[in-house]
Amino acid sequence: MGMDIIWFESIDSTNKEALRRIDDVNDSTVFAAEYQTAGRGQKGTSWESAPGKNLTFSMILKPDMVRAENQFIISQIAAVAVAEYLRDKSLDVTIKWPNDIYVGDKKIAGILIENFIEGDRLSASIVGIGININQEKFSSDAPNPVSLRQITNREYDLKEEMEKLAGFFYDIYYPFKTTGSGNLTEIVSNNYHNSLYRLEEFHKFQETPSGEIFEGRIVGTDSNACLKIEKSDGTLLSYAFKEIKYLNI
Repeated sequence: MGMDIIWFESIDSTNKEALRRIDDVNDSTVFAAEYQTAGRGQKGTSWESAPGKNLTFSMILKPDMVRAENQFIISQIAAVAVAEYLRDKSLDVTIKWPNDIYVGDKKIAGILIENFIEGDRLSASIVGIGININQEKFSSDAPNPVSLRQITNREYDLKEEMEKLAGFFYDIYYPFKTTGSGNLTEIVSNNYHNSLYRLEEFHKFQETPSGEIFEGRIVGTDSNACLKIEKSDGTLLSYAFKEIKYLNI
């Protein structure tokens, strides 16, 4: 058992290919590309990736045991799997909520989740992932990218790395899929929580769209997958995606 990995030399977008073929392939199918002409990031942004340098792929999952209100567990599984893959290379990795992967204060990977719901359960999820592997120079205005090669000074074989990462993902997802165990959900959620970038550290944040800047500390996420931040005055607030910005001042 494992994940079926289908490689493309070039494609518009692995997420688009996954959407085109979502009804025709099995659970845990992966579409990977050496180059995407229209790779996507969060909220319609693009993902910079030099041809043949990085891992860019999408997984089709069919987690029909997950209730719609619990769909954030798919994002947590994906983030934890990527984090564990990178930790296996002795990297100090954190998860910047909701699902960017950081080494120190630099972004090494991003994840885009599209969930599909039938009735009260998920019918499918497309998990799009980009990981900077061998790229040495970044030309976009992304503020803080870093690659595995920049950190380790090593060149990596992309297909070998895809197999390794798929193994980490499958080892988390498959037991969860087959048992639906609440215990496994708790383990994944705790791993995610303990991996959060800037967890329990006081930093500056900015609310959007109000623009208010305040000091606070991340204490976790709530049942709606919002980020929980305790302000320096003790006020505890929850923020949805794009409602809060991390500041480095």
